[in-house]
Amino acid sequence: MNINGRMKVSTLKSQFAAEFGLTLRVYDGRSFADNDSTLASVRKGDARGGEFSPRKNTKVGNLEDKIQELFGIKTQVAGSDDSYLCDDDFTLAAALEVDAKKMS
Repeated sequence: MNINGRMKVSTLKSQFAAEFGLTLRVYDGRSFADNDSTLASVRKGDARGGEFSPRKNTKVGNLEDKIQELFGIKTQVAGSDDSYLCDDDFTLAAALEVDAKKMS
């Protein structure tokens, strides 16, 4: 998965779910970003943009920080059913394991 500013919010969320099995919440200010917006149009501040490719061993908190740094967008990683937020100290793979236990 490769994240860049030309991506639509809906594309980012669906690719994230397909690759990591978790939900990615994308915010525009305090509310959820419009699914039809591109990441560049939701951007706040003087974020530099670029590209980023998260891996399964990326920590949840580091992923959220990196997206904030590169794109100026607040995100939160939530469970597969979007009912809770994942612990920032877990890797994406560990968060998925915890999610599987919660869902069963």
